[in-house]
Amino acid sequence: MKIAIIHEDQRLTATLTDTPAARHFAELLPLALTLTDYAATEKVADLPATLPTQGSPKGMDPSVGDLTYYAPWGNLAIFYRDFGYANGLISLGRIEGGLGFLERPGPIAVRFERLPTE
Repeated sequence: MKIAIIHEDQRLTATLTDTPAARHFAELLPLALTLTDYAATEKVADLPATLPTQGSPKGMDPSVGDLTYYAPWGNLAIFYRDFGYANGLISLGRIEGGLGFLERPGPIAVRFERLPTE
């Protein structure tokens, strides 16, 4: 499934993984969140619901552009810098192309929306 991450008149596209956590995230859409910087590595925001983690790997080593769920804190994390392995980090999908506005410092108000299927 493809989703859009929208900030003002700019749009990024991401492809979600076919996992229970990513499917549940998609059910929350449309969703407006304010992403804030964390550790000069990722943009994070609290989610309005806990995502399922059963069947997910115990953690992952995220890359730039990964859309993830950090289960211990229940938040969304989008990586704009490389990071090492983290327990409790679950892949939700990946942003296609550049990160655009996500690389800007400070909080960013965004909207996540499902894109029509082809």
